[in-house]
Amino acid sequence: MSIIALSRHCDDDGSGFFGPGNWSGPSPMDAVEGAFSLLGCEPDPLSVDGARIGHGLPGRPVPLPELREFLLDPATSFPARDAVWRVLVRKARRDGPGWVVAAAGVALPGLRHLARALTADYDGDANDLYAEILAGFVSELRSIDVRRGRIAARLCYAAYNAGRRLRRREAATAGLRVPLKESMIPVRPSGHPDFVLARAVTLGVITADDADLIGRSRLEHMPMTKLAAELGISAPAAGMRRRRAETRLIAALREGRLSDV
Repeated sequence: MSIIALSRHCDDDGSGFFGPGNWSGPSPMDAVEGAFSLLGCEPDPLSVDGARIGHGLPGRPVPLPELREFLLDPATSFPARDAVWRVLVRKARRDGPGWVVAAAGVALPGLRHLARALTADYDGDANDLYAEILAGFVSELRSIDVRRGRIAARLCYAAYNAGRRLRRREAATAGLRVPLKESMIPVRPSGHPDFVLARAVTLGVITADDADLIGRSRLEHMPMTKLAAELGISAPAAGMRRRRAETRLIAALREGRLSDV
């Protein structure tokens, strides 16, 4: 079932957020934003239990819009982000399509940021690309290992890769590969480390695996021996891989390629 179809299931009268009949109008991402807004509306907004999650959340039910602002705040710690996302992933798997839309809506600022790079010089229907990105996100939502950290970043990387695969398939069909251009200015808050790494992945400066390695070792302070074991390589090899990726990242920053972050 598509993300657009999932959003329709949250309307009380069954006609969908955009009226009865065939869906048309906003882009798939706009449709998710509309669904997300309605899910967070009074008098009975979809919410998570802030008291159970902790990590600085208020000790009460936290509605979706407030939850998204909490996650977008650069001051929010990585453990707090992962604690929230573990709840969102589990609810999306267990509590019905409304929570799938909720999870996509919470991640939407990051997904829009990554989508801009993929659509910058795209000749096809941008809505097809947006739908593929959202489908990649939902697919990863079903299978992602929440025991590992940086859950949101890994979900977004999976979504980005789904969109990139669509571009590659269409380029192969046309017998032409078109290089990606630099993205438009991303939505706020672009300066958070998650978004810096995501932008570097978007521009091809580093790979998603490199970003995961840098983020988990540098920002979450996970031992290199543990990360190397997950990758199936030695700790020195993992350290060398990280150094090479960081060298490329620093060069991109100095060249101004990440100047907006």
